[in-house]
Amino acid sequence: VQLQASGGGLVQAGGSLRLSCAASTSFFSVNALGWFRKAPGKEREFVAAISWSGSSVYYADSVKGRFTISRDNAKNTGNLQMNSLKPEDTAVYYCASHYSSSYAYTESNYYPYWGQGTLVTVSS
Repeated sequence: VQLQASGGGLVQAGGSLRLSCAASTSFFSVNALGWFRKAPGKEREFVAAISWSGSSVYYADSVKGRFTISRDNAKNTGNLQMNSLKPEDTAVYYCASHYSSSYAYTESNYYPYWGQGTLVTVSS
């Protein structure tokens, strides 16, 4: 599964961005989708994940209530809607995928498929 993330950019604090992740194959529909981010000088961290059916979603505490993960299996795409952005959300955001019948991991080492990353910069 090849993934391509897009939608990053520069936004002021309090603003919104919508990231998209496009998969190269319909096999994506039986894969969980996760979003991770890496800020300068920090370790990569989990942001959000969604199971293949969309019935299970997971969020990092730092983004809960502000970010919403979703997916459209018919289009082989996933999205991360980011609202009320803060300067500390500045990072390169990566979408990732792993095969799963029902769940989504929050640990990055379980994800074999990764997109190239898209930069989100939130100015104060």
